[in-house]
Amino acid sequence: MNWLLSAIIFLPLVGGIVVMLLPERLTRWTAAIITLGVFALTLWLYFGLLINGSSFGTVANPAWKESYDWINITVGDFHFQLRYELGTDGLSMPMIILNGLLSFLAVVSSWHIEKRIKFYMAMILVLEFGVMGVFAAFDLFLFFLFWEVMLIPMAFLIGIWGHERRIYAAVKFVLYTMAGSILMLVGILWLYNATGTFDLTEIQRALQTGALVLPAQTEMLLFLAFFVAFAIKVPLFPVHTWLPDAHVEAPTAGSVILAGVLLKMGTYGMMRFCLPLFPGFSRKAAPYVAVLAIIGIIYGALVALVQPNLKKLVAYSSVSHLGFVVLGIFSFTAIGMQGAIFQMLAHGISTGALFLLVGMLYDRRHTFEIAQYGGLATPMPRLSAFFLFAVLSSLGLPMLNGFIGEYLILLGTYIVHWQWTAWAATGVILSACYLLWSYQRVFYGAVTVEKNKTLPDASERERFILATMCAVILWMGIGSAFLTKRTAEATNTIRKQMERQQWPAEASAPARALHNGAVITVNTLERSSNR
Repeated sequence: MNWLLSAIIFLPLVGGIVVMLLPERLTRWTAAIITLGVFALTLWLYFGLLINGSSFGTVANPAWKESYDWINITVGDFHFQLRYELGTDGLSMPMIILNGLLSFLAVVSSWHIEKRIKFYMAMILVLEFGVMGVFAAFDLFLFFLFWEVMLIPMAFLIGIWGHERRIYAAVKFVLYTMAGSILMLVGILWLYNATGTFDLTEIQRALQTGALVLPAQTEMLLFLAFFVAFAIKVPLFPVHTWLPDAHVEAPTAGSVILAGVLLKMGTYGMMRFCLPLFPGFSRKAAPYVAVLAIIGIIYGALVALVQPNLKKLVAYSSVSHLGFVVLGIFSFTAIGMQGAIFQMLAHGISTGALFLLVGMLYDRRHTFEIAQYGGLATPMPRLSAFFLFAVLSSLGLPMLNGFIGEYLILLGTYIVHWQWTAWAATGVILSACYLLWSYQRVFYGAVTVEKNKTLPDASERERFILATMCAVILWMGIGSAFLTKRTAEATNTIRKQMERQQWPAEASAPARALHNGAVITVNTLERSSNR
């Protein structure tokens, strides 16, 4: 079964090609079956580990791994080696399952699309392929490759099937993401030059054993190269300005995947790379990152509070909620980091549900303006009930998934800095204000617009989508321990990697030279190809 991870990654890509070759009348169902099959494979992988009594593992000891030689070039003294390294642990496994679920629901929610439907479904499948690769790659070059692949279909989804300002939003999305990617590529190449490998496990082992020691200034620059790329993707204040435009202009499925999965690639990268690879400067930067996260929490909530556009309101709520995730990560506490992982999943489900609901309203009225609604609970009782459930989840009602993550983050942050917690907690209050107020204006009161009196309620297909999301929301809120105990090992491993000494006494001669400031290739590593 060593092929299962590769099947999960490449099945959507193959499916995208198949969709383009099929008659248009078969496109929707084919895409739905393929994404459902991918989601089933992620569950097979997940429950297979549970049945075998295995944890999700860590980067150094993954529960599931694929490793093959890929590219090996030697010309004189020049040697370039790439390996196809995939794996899962307690950090990546939940993200893979989340991507599988949301990609399936995104396809099912796109039945109304008529314009270039074959290319549309192919782009969703290629996007799923790229995101799966990002979360499964244990090789830095492979990670970067999938990271860039993800950019192309998302830009097409916004630029072709978006709304009035779709070209502007797509170009802005590409420029912001590419700016961060260039910096991350520089950091990746530096690490390859220093270690002779892109293998994340080998690079971490070199740093842990002292075979590679980073001078303080070098560690700072490498941290910033990775962190800026991930901060843009989160997005963290003040590099968040691309997000509202991308969300508002994207089609519903694009917004669901963007909020539910793509933003998590930033916080995932911080935990996967920034903290374990550069722990010294991560601790130095933590107060500044925490301040930016808290500003994002409060700023995002305040801007959402005054938004007349319902979709932009949900977009700014993502800026606020992802600020909590970054704060939990940089608390460096087990509770805070566990809360950050849980909040990544919870936000993906609850905000994904909100974007689906907003999209359903748009399909009926072709406007996002809150002033154009009002009193919709009368003609649309089922859809209004689902909307309220998603709103209560997003604002953190106990027994629903939004409560667990925010509570753990605030508790973990309080342990190290109670003032950060006090400021961040205002975001919880403000989220209740903007979410409940917007719900009241859209669904309660008198029906003031004549068109709204005859709007159809949720169809059977829409009820299936929304019921699935609500069931996951409730299950995560009640059975949170089922997830947290399976992500604990990965969290503890990251924290242990951050506790390494700055320069072990038994470090090799190349390591001592590097510690003194020389940039050299470390030859003391055991290459993965010789294992």
